[in-house]
Amino acid sequence: MRGKSLMFQGTGSSVGKSLLCAAVLRIMKQDGYSVAPFKAQNMALNSYATSEGLEMGRAQVTQAEAAMIEPSVKMNPVLLKPTSDRRSQVIVGGKPVGTMSAMEYEAYKPQLREDIRRIYDELESTVDAVVIEGAGSPAEINLHDGDIVNMSMAKAADAPVILIGDINPGGVFASLYGTVKLLPEDEQERIKGIVINKFRGDVKILEPGLRMLEELLHIPVIGVIPWMDIDIEDEDSVTERFDRQTGSGPIQVAIVHLPHISNFTDFNILSAERSVSVRYVKRVSGL
Repeated sequence: MRGKSLMFQGTGSSVGKSLLCAAVLRIMKQDGYSVAPFKAQNMALNSYATSEGLEMGRAQVTQAEAAMIEPSVKMNPVLLKPTSDRRSQVIVGGKPVGTMSAMEYEAYKPQLREDIRRIYDELESTVDAVVIEGAGSPAEINLHDGDIVNMSMAKAADAPVILIGDINPGGVFASLYGTVKLLPEDEQERIKGIVINKFRGDVKILEPGLRMLEELLHIPVIGVIPWMDIDIEDEDSVTERFDRQTGSGPIQVAIVHLPHISNFTDFNILSAERSVSVRYVKRVSGL
């Protein structure tokens, strides 16, 4: 059965897809629906071991917690863990299948399509609705033909798409407009709403731009989400955590920020201690 899903995609990484998916899952659960998260492919060095000893991305674990269900690798069938700037360990169904370069993985992806669709169908059959998360941007035109996680997943699930833009770094209108217009027409039509995330200030100043964007794209802006400093586990190394010091206690902890740091969420508990000040350092001068 199709029509049991909603998908969130973004103009890029770290725009707030994971958190907004978690929020919608909790709202739907509170409204009496049985729901589950799904992300076909995740790239993250922060992983989680399920009760069966299988490995999946932490973002879908957080989302499963929001939906009040046990995390399962069915929610994240493919996990990529970078081992260098050019290679990643590929984990399918919670188990490693090898380490591949980007080109090797592109050649391998067609084998994953049917597996991903089958796993999604199994998950969808157990709940009232699935909230699907995309990865990065759907408008990476060099990767479009081999896509397994963004619009190809939306089509497979027949899911309407909400597109998220992050206003915090600037350029949100150009990012949203460019993302939509780089997509084929049938994929543009799948986008049913736009959300602007991480907004600070008076929304009235933003409103003229919202109206102009709607006129240009013929897609409604369905929400402006204010900036919130929410301390949840990071999905990957695209995080502000590395650039700030947490806590102000007399005990100082400096964590070496390795180039491919993994599972650094293990240190989050230190930040929760009032007597501890935590920072990440890349150079000896940081000590």
